[in-house]
Amino acid sequence: QVQLVESGGGLVQAGGSLTLSCAASGSILYIAGMNWYRQAPGKERELVAQSTIPSNTNYADSVKGRFAISRDNAKKTVYLRMNKLKSEDTAVYYCNAVGVKLLGGRVTSAWGQGTQVTVSS
Repeated sequence: QVQLVESGGGLVQAGGSLTLSCAASGSILYIAGMNWYRQAPGKERELVAQSTIPSNTNYADSVKGRFAISRDNAKKTVYLRMNKLKSEDTAVYYCNAVGVKLLGGRVTSAWGQGTQVTVSS
């Protein structure tokens, strides 16, 4: 199957920056899309940024101009560079892989365990 492991979360002051990483492992041949979602306390999980093959990206309005998603397909890793962080960016950030082709089949969607990002004001 597919395993996704996020890293890079932590505590940062408002206006600061963080970079999240998510590495996929397994017998993976191809990943169509790698995305970042977040979920703040008491709120629903929301899409933050999308990256689809070959190089299309999409962002939530709330993070446009501040966050940047990128992929290293050789390493099966997706990154989320977060700049000018605000207190409202505080959430658990989840990595999501969609359209994963494996040696022995396919996985429609897989999720990481999440990494906490806390922005202090």
